[in-house]
Amino acid sequence: MTVYEFDPTRDGRWDDFLQKHTAASIFHTRGWLEALQRTYDYKPVAFTTSPAGFPLTNGIPFCQISSWLSGSRLVSLPFSDHCAPLVQSPEVLTVLLTYLQEKRDAEKWSHIEIRPPDSMGIADVHFGKSKSFFFHKLDLRPSLDEIFQSFHTDCVQRKIRRAEREKVTYEEGRSDSLLTTFYHLLLMTRRRHGLPAQPVDWFRNILACVGDNAKIRVASTAGRPIACVLTLRYKNVLVYKYGCSDRKFSNLGGTQFLLWNAIQEAKRDQLTEFDMGRSDCDNPGLVTFKDRWGAARTEMVYLRCPSRHSNSVAKARQARISKYVWSHVPSGVLAAAGRALYRHMG
Repeated sequence: MTVYEFDPTRDGRWDDFLQKHTAASIFHTRGWLEALQRTYDYKPVAFTTSPAGFPLTNGIPFCQISSWLSGSRLVSLPFSDHCAPLVQSPEVLTVLLTYLQEKRDAEKWSHIEIRPPDSMGIADVHFGKSKSFFFHKLDLRPSLDEIFQSFHTDCVQRKIRRAEREKVTYEEGRSDSLLTTFYHLLLMTRRRHGLPAQPVDWFRNILACVGDNAKIRVASTAGRPIACVLTLRYKNVLVYKYGCSDRKFSNLGGTQFLLWNAIQEAKRDQLTEFDMGRSDCDNPGLVTFKDRWGAARTEMVYLRCPSRHSNSVAKARQARISKYVWSHVPSGVLAAAGRALYRHMG
């Protein structure tokens, strides 16, 4: 089989193909790829065995990253929790992966990474385990009452009721003012976690490119924003992509209140799944938070060619130093660092 390359942001076949493929997600869409391209200057490219002029029967989208700091590589996809190869058989997948491995050698890319939500039967000798995460999904098919009863009594149910009792207000939309509110809380949260903040243009471009399928949700008390989440929607799935909050008001349950509102909206619109995203395996706080929503937890393994073998002790030491630095810098520095660094991190 011959492998063909095309730009999924310009090829009209891509949108039609995604609508028909059951494994397609928001991260495969033209809008998401355009947001990555606008913000970080990545080059979208997809690979298929379908010739030009014929309907697509398979495809794997990537972004080509060219960085003087972290090297040139192919990733499917940067800043995306998962991106399943959309193929109809293991044989087709093997053809595509073999082609990519040969192309990596020719292009002298440092590596290729794919981020399937599950193993998908990938057993290619060139692709080995890169990173592991936990992945949480909440089934929205039960009744709303059954879903609520599956939440942890103290850490979720009571937090929601506390927010309602304290008259925490809810606002949603895609306006510049809501983006400003979101980004202010995001800077607070990233400093608390000891991490640089994503550039504000990333979120602005998500809202512009993904359109009505992206939404900011804000919880406030007495007019003061205390928590925000950014959700994405595609087909029958709602995705919890980003969350941030003012820790001084965590007792009011702002984040739980927002997620409950999002779940209720998803039920009204007859969606069937709430994708709560990936979590680092060594982040027990975030993993436990998602477990308490009654979401199913699975392991998600990223694959890389060639396989990476890193010094975990050195990485842990570097992470501790970085966390200390980022947790002590002003918000302006945190935002500027994100603008400078994130395009090299995808």
